[in-house]
Amino acid sequence: MTLHEDEIPVDEAVIRSLLREQRPEWATLPIAPAGAGTDNTMYRLGDQLLMRLPRTPHNAQAVRKEQTWLPRMAPHLPCRIPEPVHAGTPGSAFPLAWSVYRWIDGDEAGPGSVTNWAAFGSDLATIVQSLHSIPLMGATRQGGLSWYRGGGLHACERWISECFDTCRTIQGGLNLDIAYLQHLWQSALALPEPSARHGWLHGDLKPTNLLVQRGKLHAVIDFGGLSVGFPDAEHSPVWDLPPKARQAYWDAMSLDDATWLRARAWAIAVAVSGVSYYWGTYPLFVSECLSRLRAIVEAGGEQ
Repeated sequence: MTLHEDEIPVDEAVIRSLLREQRPEWATLPIAPAGAGTDNTMYRLGDQLLMRLPRTPHNAQAVRKEQTWLPRMAPHLPCRIPEPVHAGTPGSAFPLAWSVYRWIDGDEAGPGSVTNWAAFGSDLATIVQSLHSIPLMGATRQGGLSWYRGGGLHACERWISECFDTCRTIQGGLNLDIAYLQHLWQSALALPEPSARHGWLHGDLKPTNLLVQRGKLHAVIDFGGLSVGFPDAEHSPVWDLPPKARQAYWDAMSLDDATWLRARAWAIAVAVSGVSYYWGTYPLFVSECLSRLRAIVEAGGEQ
């Protein structure tokens, strides 16, 4: 499944070639697809390893970032995060940097894996608070650590307006109150800019990046969006969770109203842009985005 114009295809032959060149001791391990997101394709190597290959040259910039910072952040967090075990370099079969991590067992957060959504929301808040409290260790919001979701909403105003326009033109319609969602987005633009101190941000805490064991939140994965910045957008994926989890998260974080409204606006912006960009190429991701937008509409003025 190709999602981007500059995407570099990957298959088992590419995997074997890279391993033979750089980690021959792993070259004969069983290989199985382990999922694919918008930025990376994953393969499981044997029982203990996960190989992650960026889809595009731009996505490859995150590899070194994770290799550098995740080992330094892990001791500060109350959950498992990816543990890098190999920093792959471009090879004859694949021209980008890639990585190998320890495999983490667990299921994606969802109705079939989470046993108590209120507890889940509270546990997620604890992880987010811990992440945001980690010392920056000299890191600043520049280069690879300056992802747009750590900035202000106004920088995205024109882009998101165009995404709303695209959503209105989708053939067959989206069965969605686009006008209401755009009203919420524009209302958030009238709020004061965030003033919280910069901190570490995961950038994409959606359910597919939250692993559950025995009904409880166990690990956070995919730090490709790791950055330094304002925390508002960090809270936006809670709109992918049931209301009980969202309320528990709100209560535990003690967010002020302006931060929460900006977070909701970020949730809208990311989902609208996802529908706009991936319509026709990635129906599963589009479905996730639409579910988030419908949850926001259904909640109305609620938290």
